[in-house]
Amino acid sequence: MTAKKTRSTETAVFTLTRCGVLAAMSVILYYIEIPVIAFYKLDISALPALLAGFAMGPIHGFAIIVIKNLIHLMGSSTAGVGEMADILMSGTLVLVASVIYKNNRTRKGALISMVCAVIAMIIVAVMVNYFILIPAYETMFHMDANAIIAYVGLSMVDSLVKLVLLVTAPFNLLKGCVISVITFLLYKRISPLLHQ
Repeated sequence: MTAKKTRSTETAVFTLTRCGVLAAMSVILYYIEIPVIAFYKLDISALPALLAGFAMGPIHGFAIIVIKNLIHLMGSSTAGVGEMADILMSGTLVLVASVIYKNNRTRKGALISMVCAVIAMIIVAVMVNYFILIPAYETMFHMDANAIIAYVGLSMVDSLVKLVLLVTAPFNLLKGCVISVITFLLYKRISPLLHQ
């Protein structure tokens, strides 16, 4: 009984340690952004969370997304709106991918899980941007819809619907694919470290 408790405690400590290290990596990566278009910036801070989701399960992966955003909230320039949006979008990517992968732990399963997760993230991103993020930017920065559309600077984008379909969706496709490809290339190589 004592040996079981000891093993259980060691497992819990190791899990917390892994989550802590991956969360710290996620926070650091969140500050490394590549501007793509207008206010859309590419970062790969969901990568450690996706690795955690594959190695330890969906709850651990999602927890890292939440921890990263809570820490980032202290220096937020969007009054928490950007962080909430990231929890919803990156959280969707991590949860969908890790839930599917949990039931099919093969390379093919990983590929299917990430394709489904990227599609889900795009859908959530379009909805979150249209209903939450863009209206919040309008309020916080006193910009109307036309000003936001003009800021994007693309002649084919002349409405908020076109903005989310022609800019938000492709951007999240790019982001999801970049994170998924890196995960696919890295996971098997570092899997022993995540499971030791």
